[in-house]
Amino acid sequence: MQTILSAGTHSLAGSMEWAISLLLNHPQVLAKARIEIDTHVGPNRLLTDSDLPNLHYLNNVVKETLRLFPAGPLLLPHMSSSNCTVAGYDIPCGTMLFVNAYAIHRDPELWAEPSRFKPERFTEETNDRHKIYLPFGMGRRSCPGEGLATRTMGLTLGALIQCFEWERIGEEEVDMTEGSGIVLAKAMPLEALYKPREVMVNVLSRL
Repeated sequence: MQTILSAGTHSLAGSMEWAISLLLNHPQVLAKARIEIDTHVGPNRLLTDSDLPNLHYLNNVVKETLRLFPAGPLLLPHMSSSNCTVAGYDIPCGTMLFVNAYAIHRDPELWAEPSRFKPERFTEETNDRHKIYLPFGMGRRSCPGEGLATRTMGLTLGALIQCFEWERIGEEEVDMTEGSGIVLAKAMPLEALYKPREVMVNVLSRL
């Protein structure tokens, strides 16, 4: 549990920064997510974990953020324990494999408009494309913290959308240049303007 929490803290913070940056550059998506929260939760209480199953668009925003900017663009390495054949290739025992999730998530043969931030794709696309969505890996060796990470990110991002008005510093879009490192971080830290929403002031004052 300590490993899951410590490994997830830094990556989750980075994913939240990407999510807010994407929403600032796509105000129509931010507005749609806020309307959904206002409809299902209302202005009299904070969003809770039990609300997440009903917030489908918010969940899609989280998924689309992790598709475009997976916290770990290269999944943890795997090693073949015996000789095997995969897609016609002979793989000898001891071969180390790195899965490039970043490249798979942006493959135009797998995703329509792969570079576009489009949360609706997880509702509209009914084919098998969701099977190659793997920011947490896949199968028995996938990240054990996936459930915790997605729910925590949905809850935190939802509360930020519900409680605050967000704006860019100026007219220019937020810089989405990617930094270097094992964890995918922004090259330029996010700077944004925010203020409490008037309808949520009473709720916030009771915290």
